[in-house]
Amino acid sequence: MNKDKYISVNANVSGYSFANLGLFTGFASGVYNAVYSLVILGIFTEILANEQLASSVVGVYVALYSVFCMIVGIFSKELLRWFSKARLMMFAFLLVVVCYSMMSFSVKPATFITLDWVSGIGSTIVGILIPLFMADFSKDVGMAKLNARYYLWVNIGCLFAPLFALNMAAWFGNYRIPFLAAGMIYAGGLLFFKRFGIVQMDKEIKRVSPKRTLKSLWINTLVFFRRSGMPRAYIVNFGFYALAAMRVLYVPIVVVEQGFSANVLGWVLTIGILPYIIFDFFIGNWVRRFGYKPLMTIGLVSFVGLATVAMFVHGWALLAVFVLWQISGAFMEPVHDLAFFDNTQKSEQARFYGVFKTTSYLPKVIAPILGALFIAIAGTTSAVWLVSVLVGVITLAVLLMKK
Repeated sequence: MNKDKYISVNANVSGYSFANLGLFTGFASGVYNAVYSLVILGIFTEILANEQLASSVVGVYVALYSVFCMIVGIFSKELLRWFSKARLMMFAFLLVVVCYSMMSFSVKPATFITLDWVSGIGSTIVGILIPLFMADFSKDVGMAKLNARYYLWVNIGCLFAPLFALNMAAWFGNYRIPFLAAGMIYAGGLLFFKRFGIVQMDKEIKRVSPKRTLKSLWINTLVFFRRSGMPRAYIVNFGFYALAAMRVLYVPIVVVEQGFSANVLGWVLTIGILPYIIFDFFIGNWVRRFGYKPLMTIGLVSFVGLATVAMFVHGWALLAVFVLWQISGAFMEPVHDLAFFDNTQKSEQARFYGVFKTTSYLPKVIAPILGALFIAIAGTTSAVWLVSVLVGVITLAVLLMKK
């Protein structure tokens, strides 16, 4: 296990117990993501009085937000040095519960944005700690099977989340109301986590100069990238999250721009979850038989092909593409981070995972900015799919490199 010592844990707790938290994080994220870009678009449309310009600014906003979350991820090494994982997990869950609940009210744009960024601290920490807990308790099961279980629950949680969120928004006539539901779901995750009965020794917080802390973080980052296999693992993970970022951010906007109702958007998002659930039953065995690289290759090649098609079709054909490329994502989702766990010892994972985890935020900085640039140049939101094509090709090239 990592340096954190577990004084006591309920006897029935295993790596699967932490993987089951995916049901809560997946359901909450599905509810949140279904309306998030539409709320942000509405805020900037009201401020700028220009929907096309607001569509471009959404990408810039998400990029800045992701920079912040990436910094939180990098500093997680220091947080784990100051606090036990169990205490940090409970704080992170509670922070998200409070912020999401407050975001559901008709607060001013500045207040909403502040709450959004503070909630990013909690959700980032939760996203870092769940895999570390799974690794701590993986025993002989291995991370491949635990990842498959985790993403199975994430996708089951996401299955009905879009319809639930959009119907709730329609019922109350407010796209912000689903944030309250997302907060309550995180509250359920907090209660589920407390049932594990984890007790860890509190750590002594020592005063460290900011300069020394920044130097330590910088050295840790350099050591990470000098480790064999880590640069490739980082780039491949970056590519996966960049493709996901473009899909999550711009699919709702494009569907609405194509003239479809929120109900249709809900069905597109819901049906798109089914491939993930179906494939998660088999991915664990496929990884053991074929390795992660062939599965990532299939996912990337098919995604690039479908993203190319998305640039030239409209209407129902475009909706079909949005659903089909979820199959591509289903091949990649359970395996995109296995290279990290395969190339690090358990004793090193807490040290390096914060750096590796920046791959889930840095793409949300670069991809939306590129998307905003392409929208501004082409004058159409569908130009963002060219970004997906470029990212997919580069990621595939790195994946298939011999060294």
